[in-house]
Amino acid sequence: MSKNSKGIKMTKHEQILAYIEALSVGQRISVRKIAKVLEVSEGTAYRAIKDAGQLGLVTTIDRVGTVRVEKKKRDEIENLTFSEIVKMIDGEVIGGRQGLHKTVSKFAIGAMEIRDLIKYISKQTLLIVGNREDAQFEALKRGCAVLITGGFKTSKRIINYANEHQLPILSSNYDTFLVANIINRAMFNQIIRKEILIVEDIVKPVNETTVIFSHMGLKEYKEKAKTTGHSRFPVVDQNWKLVGIITSKETIDMDHDDVIQSVMTKPPINVELSTTVASCAHMMIWEGIEILPVTTTNKKILGVITREDVLKSMQLLGRQPQIGETINDQIAKHIAVTPESIAVEVSPLLTNQYGTLSKAVFVAIIEETVQYKMRKYKKVDVMIESLNIIYIKTVTIESSIEVKYDILDVGRNFAKLEVAMNCNNQKVAKGMIMCQMFEDII
Repeated sequence: MSKNSKGIKMTKHEQILAYIEALSVGQRISVRKIAKVLEVSEGTAYRAIKDAGQLGLVTTIDRVGTVRVEKKKRDEIENLTFSEIVKMIDGEVIGGRQGLHKTVSKFAIGAMEIRDLIKYISKQTLLIVGNREDAQFEALKRGCAVLITGGFKTSKRIINYANEHQLPILSSNYDTFLVANIINRAMFNQIIRKEILIVEDIVKPVNETTVIFSHMGLKEYKEKAKTTGHSRFPVVDQNWKLVGIITSKETIDMDHDDVIQSVMTKPPINVELSTTVASCAHMMIWEGIEILPVTTTNKKILGVITREDVLKSMQLLGRQPQIGETINDQIAKHIAVTPESIAVEVSPLLTNQYGTLSKAVFVAIIEETVQYKMRKYKKVDVMIESLNIIYIKTVTIESSIEVKYDILDVGRNFAKLEVAMNCNNQKVAKGMIMCQMFEDII
């Protein structure tokens, strides 16, 4: 094992990841080379490269191999790489393959004269154009990649220029309109993905004052609890790997000679940076825990998140306007909520192929309205844990549904409700809901 700048021992796996991260963007990576340079087995090198791919440090490009890429920041996740675009459009790379790892910041459609077109293109732009070689060459000269639609090819001169400057030239059999729609939908999905909160957005880093080492005793625990004001700490070994959780509850029967390792809770529940905040909330409420350690895949501790952090972030997100609309966002537009009633107008968007209300929409209506009911009743936010629904009658297009809730039972963490949906004074669906509750945090 080697040590990093903090003097913490690093496993071979961690050494390889650190080595990859230090490489320049665009540099090729091979299992054999890493195994040779770092004196590790090819199997160890292969597993580390796979993990680096999941972390967004490397990507594999056809006929190029695995290359180091710039890791996307959360605020840049909507930017697509050229290699991602190739897969979306079922395209072919006809030039500039070495530049496929680069990201695209904007798109332009070459449907105008050259003198006007050049105003819209620059570096990190993808020009979508047909068999117009003059437009293609002008785009390349300005550091702009090219996507040729209609299945057309291009000249050797343009391909050579693209290869020399590492500017991708892509070809697709689709027409310009369809290609633009495919890419637009992909960017739309990326935006929604960015809006989903993950642990990386709210994690608090740890240091020697916010963790307990497994060899420590009761005295050290009390000192750190007094200094930080915390009663719960992740427990790590000398290599900063998570081994347990210690709270004041476990220290009650501790003697001064006991070590933390003998009384801590193990194995600890932990999450990774890519875990969604929603799943953390579910886990914390269900398990009744207040703190979640955040680790790497090798259990190396990175930070912690608290129950308060998780619930506060979810509530703040719920109050933010959404950029990318999900299916539920679209359905919510058809729901009219007033202090007296909840009504849903059945538009063509909400129907199935038979012209009646889709069963998935029934569920989405409940998801969107139960929150309002519980906040009105107890000023709490909820997550649906289970839902049993009976469909009684079909609901036709252009009709209106009335949604009514009856609260059956409310506990400390869970509530049970009955929902009834009526259309033209007839019951069309009934359901039983069990949901988790968490207090509103100001």
